Amino acid sequence: MYYTIKAQIYAGEESGFIAECIELPIVTQGQTLDAVVKNLRDAISLHLEGEDLASLGFAPHPPIIINYEMESVCA
Repeated sequence: MYYTIKAQIYAGEESGFIAECIELPIVTQGQTLDAVVKNLRDAISLHLEGEDLASLGFAPHPPIIINYEMESVCA
C-alpha cells in the first residue's frame, strides 16, 4: 500500500520546471516552482477524482512527497 504520492520536479530543458509522479501516469509543467507544484496538485486531484484510493493501493488522503532535482554546485 502506498502511504504517500511521490513526485519529482526538475528544470525543463529550455525554461520552467517539469513535475512527474512516480506511481501515477502524471506529468505537468510550470514556469515557476510555485506554478508547477500547483499544477501537480491539480493534475493529481483530477486523475484521482472519483477513484477508490484503496483499490489503487493508496491510503486515504495520501500526502504528496516531492523531490526537487537541482544542478550540481560542484564544478
